[in-house]
Amino acid sequence: MSNPEQKDQEHPQAKRDRQVVSQLLQSEPNPYQLAELARLRIRYQQFPGAKDIKADLDLVLKNWSLSEAQLLAKTRQIHAQSSIYQEQKLEGDREDWN
Repeated sequence: MSNPEQKDQEHPQAKRDRQVVSQLLQSEPNPYQLAELARLRIRYQQFPGAKDIKADLDLVLKNWSLSEAQLLAKTRQIHAQSSIYQEQKLEGDREDWN
């Protein structure tokens, strides 16, 4: 039975994602930052919880004067033109798509 006052779930990547979101809140959009914002919005879109992260992702969109559709269009174009994550990948880093 589902309890309507059930505590929000914490995403397994929440601590790592919080660091990324904090960086996004303080930065200007560039291809890598746009890709990170889109990746995190997709990750948390259907997740039952992480309201603070979702609210901050919305704030980043607002700060950058972008709609969800504009963000996704820009990141599709970025990914079509280059391997943005391969360019930014540092030795020892692993991809994080979950």
